[in-house]
Amino acid sequence: MGSQGVRAKAVSPPSLGVDIVVHGDAQAALRRLPARSVHLAVTSPPYNLRLPYAGYSDDRAHAEYLGWLKDVWRDLARVLVDGGRFALNVAPTSIKAFRPIHHDLTHDLRALGYIMRTEVIWYKQTMGRRTAWGSWKSPSNPHIIPSWEYVLVFSKGQWKLPGRKEDIDITGPEFQTISDGFWAIPPERTRRGHPAPFPEALIERLVKFYSYRGNTVLDMFGGTGTVGAVARRNGRHYVSVDSSLEYCTLAERRIREAKPVPDAPAILPPQMVELGGVP
Repeated sequence: MGSQGVRAKAVSPPSLGVDIVVHGDAQAALRRLPARSVHLAVTSPPYNLRLPYAGYSDDRAHAEYLGWLKDVWRDLARVLVDGGRFALNVAPTSIKAFRPIHHDLTHDLRALGYIMRTEVIWYKQTMGRRTAWGSWKSPSNPHIIPSWEYVLVFSKGQWKLPGRKEDIDITGPEFQTISDGFWAIPPERTRRGHPAPFPEALIERLVKFYSYRGNTVLDMFGGTGTVGAVARRNGRHYVSVDSSLEYCTLAERRIREAKPVPDAPAILPPQMVELGGVP
């Protein structure tokens, strides 16, 4: 399938650059990014579970929620390079009212022309809190307690991402560990005011496995800047977008303080960009 399989609205000038934290709407930011300028997108969208995100109402009708995200994925496709990757962290929602949102999103992304590469099981090791058994010691109505989330990985248009051998920074042992799709990584304990941050160890695996040094990494629901900080520390350019000024302020500080690992190219500290018009 060619990269022309996904269509999006034209970008409005002036275009955004890289190494920025954008306070604004995800779609507005995507439409301001140049076409074919992003090599890897990593994000976890709002889960529509009424979580207390700053600057966003996490309570849409389910069909409206899926339609909104499908529009975001459509706009994302335009800014990905051919072979660019999209890693989407998502979890099935609720126990009693189970909704397999990962299936819905996979269906929509494939319908838009994305190539699905794999799904990673992120085992969060959180089974110490067993408070939702359902029918205890009975087949009447027992519950399976999710101790995992998914990382769904897609490519735009083609499987291969071109790059220079000298810009590869993943080691052999790292490659072997990451290529096993069962990742036991504890959840993030330092929330920085965000209700659902993901751990840096999770993002670092994705950044090193799916991109080269010098590539551009995007998070269109950037929260407090985990993706941007990991990208800068590992010698990648970054774009972090969020509708919350509070989160963007925290992200700007966090990314600025990210120190490069040994031998990583120096990446500029972030500039804050105000798009305006945040709902």
